[in-house]
This record gives sequence, structure tokens and C-alpha cells, in this order.
Amino acid sequence: MAASKGWFNLEAASGTIPETQFFEGDSAFKFLGLTRMQRLYGFGGCLALGFILSILGTALLFVGQLTSFALLYALGTVISLIGTGFLIGFLKQFKLMFKPIRVVATIVFIASIVLIFVGAFVLKSGILCIIFVIIEYLAYTWYTLSYIPYARSAVLKVFGL
Repeated sequence: MAASKGWFNLEAASGTIPETQFFEGDSAFKFLGLTRMQRLYGFGGCLALGFILSILGTALLFVGQLTSFALLYALGTVISLIGTGFLIGFLKQFKLMFKPIRVVATIVFIASIVLIFVGAFVLKSGILCIIFVIIEYLAYTWYTLSYIPYARSAVLKVFGL
């Protein structure tokens, strides 16, 4: 049986990560001379750190510390986005984010991050912060689904839309 090719087959014949669209072109961190595996670790590390900071921030929201919540949550989101620079680079990510198929989800995602700050610092409302976090996750999910063929139409079909 021939070895399968693709992103999830990390055990390629020579022990290297197979070439994929994620590693084509210039990474934002190419100037550091990182190997593909090091870039993958950088991506995973940023993703994990961003997730941990967002969860810690969310926990602080529920104990009423809105300022700490907004700072940790936004920092976690930004660090998670920086992680993709290890894979595809910031310029390429920026171009992909604003393609017509995902521009609305991108704008809603970025606006919801700004609105989290408004809810925490200006309005001082934990309930509004929670609403904006939910909107952010929904926008990010819709954005992510745009990269998977037919995923958006399948979700719409599940919800009867």
C-alpha cells in the first residue's frame, strides 16, 4: 500500500514533512532560517499559548475583571493569528482573509475583537463582552469553514438554510 500524501501524513518516507501549500512561498519567519518542523512547532506553540491566554481571560471575565479579560483575550487571539505566519506568512494570510468569500467573516471577526474592548473599557458590561466573544467565535468558525470545500453549504443544509 502506497503511503498517503497530504498535510496529515507527517511520516513521509524520509521522515520529513511533505510539501504542502502551507509551506510554499515565503514565511514571515523565513529570515530566521527555520526548518519546516520548527515552523510547525512555532505554529502549534502560538496556537496553544493563544488558546491558554484566551481561556484565562475568559475565566477572569466570569469573576468580574473586565480589563484583564479584554487584554488577555485579545492577546490570545493575536498570538494565535501570529502562529499562521510560521506557516504561510502574514502577507499571504492578509490576502486570503480579504478574499471575497471570507471578507464579511473577517470584518465581523475583527470588529468583534474591537467591540470586546468597547464592552470592557467603555461600557463596562460583562454580558456584552460575552455576546461579542460568541459573535467572534461564530465569525471565526464561518471564516475557517471557507477553507474547506463545501463546508459552508453543508452547515447551511444542517441548519435548514
